[in-house]
Amino acid sequence: MAKRSKISFDPKAFLSKVNGGRAISDYRKDQIVYRQGDPADSVFYIQSGKVKKTVLSEHGKEAVVALLGTGDFFGEGCLTGQLLRLATVSAMAECVIVRITKADTIRLFIAHLLARNLRVEEDLVDQLFNSSEKRLARVLLLLANFGKEGRPEPILAKISQGTLAEMIGTTRSRVSFFMNKFRELGLIDYNGHIEVHSSLLNVVLHDQPQIKP
Repeated sequence: MAKRSKISFDPKAFLSKVNGGRAISDYRKDQIVYRQGDPADSVFYIQSGKVKKTVLSEHGKEAVVALLGTGDFFGEGCLTGQLLRLATVSAMAECVIVRITKADTIRLFIAHLLARNLRVEEDLVDQLFNSSEKRLARVLLLLANFGKEGRPEPILAKISQGTLAEMIGTTRSRVSFFMNKFRELGLIDYNGHIEVHSSLLNVVLHDQPQIKP
């Protein structure tokens, strides 16, 4: 995992500049923040908790496209002319979420959009060139906020192996195999909830997969 330069965007500073155009709400687990097809007229900031973003195809197939946590924004498509929501967002645990109107967001949000575009490019490279083992290790590090403060945090929301498999493009059985091996090697603690250790970074940095099926 390459070391990234710090991005000069401070969500707390951003929110402090929003005057009157924001609302703070509590969400319980599985509660919908907005649905696919709803009007896109605001941006959301996760003050605490985690959410998942899902897309439903015309044939009724649902796919998880992103997991977001404390400090992340979502719904910013409205800033680029999106009229309707392209995905459904729901709480994975109890959340506190800030809703900011489009008018109060647009002039301050450019830096965040650039950061997200960079993340998408990195994810694409990850999918094209890294093994499923490395992709799983990278996702776990990202979910644990590795790099934000230099030390992983516990992943508080319960994330199924099926969801992890969808995120990295492999099978649930492969995820189960690697999760068990990561635990046996002391890279994670895994007993319903997941706690990631810094040593998991070695799996991502190593040129060859460290675990053979």
